[in-house]
Amino acid sequence: MLQATMDAEQALADLTEISSQIQAAVVFDDAGKVAASTLGDLPRADELAHAAGGLLAAAEAVKTGESPLTQLEVATGEGSVFVVRDGKTVIAATTGNNPTAGLVFYDLKSALRNVKPKPVAERRSAAARKPAAGKKTAGTAKKKTAARKPAPRKKPDAS
Repeated sequence: MLQATMDAEQALADLTEISSQIQAAVVFDDAGKVAASTLGDLPRADELAHAAGGLLAAAEAVKTGESPLTQLEVATGEGSVFVVRDGKTVIAATTGNNPTAGLVFYDLKSALRNVKPKPVAERRSAAARKPAAGKKTAGTAKKKTAARKPAPRKKPDAS
C-alpha cells in the first residue's frame, strides 16, 4: 500500500508541474480514503475528496445509460471542479475560471493511469517479452547479406 501512496504523490507532483490550470488535486478511493493530495493538510484533502464523491453520487443519480460515469466537470463563475474515476480510484481537481476542459481531463486521466498499479499478470507478460541480456532473438539478430561476387572485368580490346 505504501508504494501506491508514493505513486499517487508522484503522480500529483507531475500533474501540478505540467498543468498550470490545476490549483488543488486529490487522489482517493471509492470509500473516500485519501491516498495523496496537493493540499497542505489532511482535513482539507478529506473535504475535497468528500465533495468530489458527493458530485459523483449526484451525477450517477441522474445519468442516462448503463455505462459507469467516468468523468465530470462542475463550473461556477469562480472556477471548476473536475472529477475522473477509473474503477475504484478517483482523482479530483479544482481550477480557476474558464479552464481548457479537454486538457484538464487529459492531464487528470494521465495522472490516474500513473497511480493505478499494473496487474501482476500484465507485469509478468511484459517481463517475459524482454529477451535475456546477451541473447539474440530473431528480431534483434543482424541479418547477414549474401556475399557479392565481383563483377567480371572486361578485357581491353587488343585491336
